[in-house]
Amino acid sequence: MRFTNQVTDNAFLNELGDRLEQLRLSLNLIRTELAEQAGISRNTIERIESGKSVQLVNLIRLCRSLGILGRFETLIPAAAPSPVAQLRLQGKQRKRASKKKPTSPDTWTWREKE
Repeated sequence: MRFTNQVTDNAFLNELGDRLEQLRLSLNLIRTELAEQAGISRNTIERIESGKSVQLVNLIRLCRSLGILGRFETLIPAAAPSPVAQLRLQGKQRKRASKKKPTSPDTWTWREKE
């Protein structure tokens, strides 16, 4: 199943629960072990896997214990500054060379004491 805007909330929760259950099984974890690692109850894991609504903090704890919390970075990336803001952050950059000619080494002299 692909997660699109046409998917109902219940279908989304069921699919999410199925995927989390498959991940747990692939890691060879029983619900009791995972619940202890996540700091949530076994019943909460059962509710998540069956597609029932739970508190977001419990989902976060479960994902952390399954080692997939970092994937939320891909799901919801940090907002990048706008192109205008990026230009302002860069500051002024030189775009041209100066017309002022440097002094040549043979015209430079030591200043004598007066």
